[in-house]
Parts: sequence; structure tokens; C-alpha cells
Amino acid sequence: MKTADEALKELIPHIVAGKDAQMQSFHKAERIYLGVPTPAIEAAQKAWRDQMSVEERVELARALWDGDVFEGRIAAAKLLTQARLRPDDVAWELLQSWVTQIDCAAIADQVATAVQKRLTADPSRIEILRTWVEADSLWTKCAALDATLPWAKMNNLKEGDEAIRTEALTWAATYMADTTWATQKAVTTWLTSLAKHDAERVKTFLADHGEALRPSLRKDIEKRIK
Repeated sequence: MKTADEALKELIPHIVAGKDAQMQSFHKAERIYLGVPTPAIEAAQKAWRDQMSVEERVELARALWDGDVFEGRIAAAKLLTQARLRPDDVAWELLQSWVTQIDCAAIADQVATAVQKRLTADPSRIEILRTWVEADSLWTKCAALDATLPWAKMNNLKEGDEAIRTEALTWAATYMADTTWATQKAVTTWLTSLAKHDAERVKTFLADHGEALRPSLRKDIEKRIK
């Protein structure tokens, strides 16, 4: 089985000089940055994934995350971002532990995408997301909403899907009391996605809560519903 050190060594030839410092300044989270572009990470993890069983992939993801190298954490989340991941109970437990450790937008986005796949595979897992909505960490709160994004994009919803969409909108409404960029951006992303499928619902949301949104973000949503 490939170790985390072996995996990271495969990324070294793709390092771009000076990019590590740029990444550190942009993400503002204290950890090691190698300076490897995202496409190289994507290509590497696909190769690793193709060579491993699900169990081996999960263990490599765990080790890469624990190493706390930025590129390693991105790769770890990507390793678990797959619709067909069976069995996925261990992966789901691992992702839950990561959500509480998120400290920057790039890692938050990748972990949320992985969580989306596991939630889509088993929508009953939304019970766990409900606890995230009440978390103190803004990244955990954002992860709950981001993870339900597939339900903003659905057409012809079944009863259970409609319930999740409605609940996610309720979460978004409670987030309007938070003026931080990350939280408001999460709400904006959700609403702009929903606007393509249920513009009337988005109009209602803006009528009720739009004043709490930053003007630039509100304009982004309004462009989608005109």
C-alpha cells in the first residue's frame, strides 16, 4: 500500500517555484504548502485511486490528511470524492472528523464535495449535518449547507428530496445573521444553484432575508432570476 510520504514525493516534480509562499498568503492557514497546482494533484490522486482498493484508498486519505500538508489534505478529500464508493461507512466517519478541522476555503470546498457524494449515497445522513448547523465553527456550518448543494440542482424532486431542499433553505435563513464572507458566500452559492430550478423560491428567500446579504452577493443571485 502507498504511504503518505510516497504519495507526496510524487507531487514534488510538479512544484512551481514561489507558489508555496503565494498559497500560504492566500489561504492564511498555518501548515506546509508545497506549491503544487490543483491539476497535478487531481491527476496524481486519480492514478492512486485506480491502483487501490476502497480500504487502501481510505487509509491513504487518512494519512495524507493527518500529515497536514495543504496538497495532501486536498488530495485526501479528492480520494473520497466518488459516487460509487462501497463500502463507504469508514469514509463517512473520516469525513465527519475532517469537517471539524477545516480552516480555509479551498479545503472546505473539497471536503464538502466529498461529503455531497456520501450524503447523496445515503440521504439519512442529513441527521449528522443538522448537528453541524449548530456548530461554533463557521466552516462546519458552511459544510452542512454546501453538502446539500445537489438538492438545489435537482429537477422533479421526490418527497424526500423536497424535504431536504426545504430544510437546507431553513438553514440558509438562519445563517443570514452571520455577516462573514464565507457564510454568506455559501448561502449565495446555494441560491444561485437553486435559481436555475426554482426561481420563485429564491425570490421569496430574497424578499424575506435579502437585506442581510452583502450587496454584491445579492446582485449575483438576482442576475440568475431575472
